[in-house]
Amino acid sequence: MKKLNVFLICIALVIITASATYVLTANGVFGAPIFGANAAVDTTPAAGNAKVMITKQQLDEYKALEEKYADLEELQEYIKANYYKEVDPAVLLEGATKGIFNALGDPYSLFMNKTEFKSFEESLTGEFPGIGVYIAPNPDRGIEVVSPIEDTPAQKAGIRALDIIKAVNGVEYSHTELDAATKVIRGEPGTNVTVTIYRPSTNETFDLTITRAVIVIKSVKSEMLSGNIGYIRITQFDNSVADEFYEHLTALVDKGAVGIVLDLRDNPGGSLSQCLDISDMLLPKAVICTTKGRAPNSTDEFTSDQNYYDGPLVLLVNEGSASASEIVSGAVKDNKRGVLIGTKTFGKGIVQSVVPYKDGTGLKLTTSEYFTPSGVNIHGVGIEPDIVLPLSDEYKATKNPTNEQDNQLQKAIEVINKQLGR
Repeated sequence: MKKLNVFLICIALVIITASATYVLTANGVFGAPIFGANAAVDTTPAAGNAKVMITKQQLDEYKALEEKYADLEELQEYIKANYYKEVDPAVLLEGATKGIFNALGDPYSLFMNKTEFKSFEESLTGEFPGIGVYIAPNPDRGIEVVSPIEDTPAQKAGIRALDIIKAVNGVEYSHTELDAATKVIRGEPGTNVTVTIYRPSTNETFDLTITRAVIVIKSVKSEMLSGNIGYIRITQFDNSVADEFYEHLTALVDKGAVGIVLDLRDNPGGSLSQCLDISDMLLPKAVICTTKGRAPNSTDEFTSDQNYYDGPLVLLVNEGSASASEIVSGAVKDNKRGVLIGTKTFGKGIVQSVVPYKDGTGLKLTTSEYFTPSGVNIHGVGIEPDIVLPLSDEYKATKNPTNEQDNQLQKAIEVINKQLGR
């Protein structure tokens, strides 16, 4: 590595003011001080070198910066000179950038290159190519399925929440290689991809060959069940889900709904602001959740106002209900606003900020952890429903099960009818 040659030829001189200015050229920093706080910048070429004036403070900062990153630069130069294949410096730079995030040991914090960030943004719009599965890194297990997306190739192939993707097209991936695995899983619609699944619940490992498709997510669905009980299903908390939820809720109430079942099963989460807006529609004036982080703007308490749907309310949850789904579920449970039915939720109690960086790249950084109204952080723990009720084997074994075969939904209807005195 080429070191900067700093010649402090002014050693014998007394620096009269703290604003002494030095000349920076393409070949180094020459320490001839120019006294006076308002020295002009000189960019006149001299002997082939452009010159610019910097202060002594800037010089010290420049030298400190060089010393700080000297090892990184030296290693990069060594690799470029000695690696058995030619190396693209841009690839090394991207690797170093990703390494800063990897060093955190947090699988949810990462730097995304242009392609990865575009793919991430597409997943929030409700339409993207792939097989239709939400995955997350699990340091103890590997690449874990949070939930398959409804009516997608992944769900139809039988992928379930908590399955572990061990390999894609015969290549194994660890939890630290989530992005690489995602790239391979996604691809041209109509082409096939083979995923190797390990299912902890049965201790089975098997391959599934799945045909990719354009995944179109309908975030909110609703229907009126028998007895005028409204049913609303939220599949993910994308950037427009709160408005859609309000429309469906209002329509059901206008049609005479006497209670609401909100289905958050296999909902992997999404936007914090959207789940807060939906919680606000379901709660009286109360605390929804609090967030706590190191940065001043990462610590906050979120509350609802006094306007809300005040009829009987039941939430359906399972091990695929994560993140934003758990914020809604925790708020409803802790405020005793409704009844949770199903199985323990996923357990993701940390919040990521997504920030566009430059040239189409972006980053996702865990900036805070959140707490339910009772002060509990559910990260790695999950939320226990009020009524624990696993989905029946009959329902899971049926290709196109009906509402009548959904024992969790039937229990929700029973609870609402009981509250109504039926």
